[in-house]
Amino acid sequence: MSIEFIDLKAQQNRIRAAIDTAIARVLDHGQYIMGPEVYEFERSLASLAGVTHAISCASGTDALLIAMMAKGIGPGDAVLCPDFTYTATPETIALIGATPIFVEVGLDSFNIDPTGIEAGIAAAVRHGLRPKAIIAVDLFGRPADYDALRTLAARHQLFLLADAAQSFGATYNGRAVGSLADVTATSFFPAKPLGCYGDGGAILTNDDELAEIMKSIRLHGRGDDKYDIVRIGVNGRLDTIQAAILIQKLTIFADEIERRDEVASHYSAGLRDRVAVPEMPDGYRSVWAQYTIRLPSGDRDRIMKALLSQGIPAHVYYPRPVHEQTAYRAYPVAGNGTPNATRLPREVLSLPMHPYLDRATQDRVIAAVRAVLE
Repeated sequence: MSIEFIDLKAQQNRIRAAIDTAIARVLDHGQYIMGPEVYEFERSLASLAGVTHAISCASGTDALLIAMMAKGIGPGDAVLCPDFTYTATPETIALIGATPIFVEVGLDSFNIDPTGIEAGIAAAVRHGLRPKAIIAVDLFGRPADYDALRTLAARHQLFLLADAAQSFGATYNGRAVGSLADVTATSFFPAKPLGCYGDGGAILTNDDELAEIMKSIRLHGRGDDKYDIVRIGVNGRLDTIQAAILIQKLTIFADEIERRDEVASHYSAGLRDRVAVPEMPDGYRSVWAQYTIRLPSGDRDRIMKALLSQGIPAHVYYPRPVHEQTAYRAYPVAGNGTPNATRLPREVLSLPMHPYLDRATQDRVIAAVRAVLE
């Protein structure tokens, strides 16, 4: 019997009646665009993240794009980002005409390595670019090292943008993701820890002025009314129905984070002596968007195929560093290259992870991984 890699049906069964009622309420009032549920969801999201502003939008990609547009980043500017991430991170930099600079990541954290920031700045200057920002990606649900990154950003007067598409709900040194950077972008893609039933995203900040600009950009750059256009913007709104669904999902979100943590702890206890498991240093709490182990590069693909043959889905996030993707080969790489970001795609393997993974199924996954290794 095949195991679900991410079991959205189990979650839906838990809150289906509440979701049906919430959707019906939207159908009844008919405010499908920027309806009352959008603003209710934004208030709840801001409260959960401990910030003054939560601006919902159409996707996590739009969230990154809108944040950089609001800061006026564009041609001639350089934005430092990790070389091991999904394409949406550098994609938004390129879309606004700026230049992504690919920076090394940590082997254990999977996140941008603060010690590589200086090399990224040097690479930007060497290419005649103005270093303007750092995008820190919280890969697989673990926050990046924001204390170190904030210090570096302040020293070099860089805008710090958190790509928290996979980490909303996590904490770092007692602070919630959403409050750790100048601006945080997150995603509600269905497979995320907090996901809707389509695309969705949000931007979080304590910066009042920047928040107003981002709200304007989200609505085509509008000013006092929809026909008063004061800046170039995008159509970046979150649908009211998606907001209604997310409101219901927030009611069980804290419990689901606890369950994810329990699954990750059990996996690690059963696999730590055989593979490199994701460890959380003091002060870090992951939301476990993915549970990702590291295997010897020569064995990873063999092990993945063996697990799949037993009905255990295992996936590789991500199979290549970004700088090796055809679309990004012309962009600069910091320092003398990114050996960790180049190595990780050959070693990482993500196992089934969701809040409804029962203990017997967890044990089946652990036993299968151990057996294949032996």
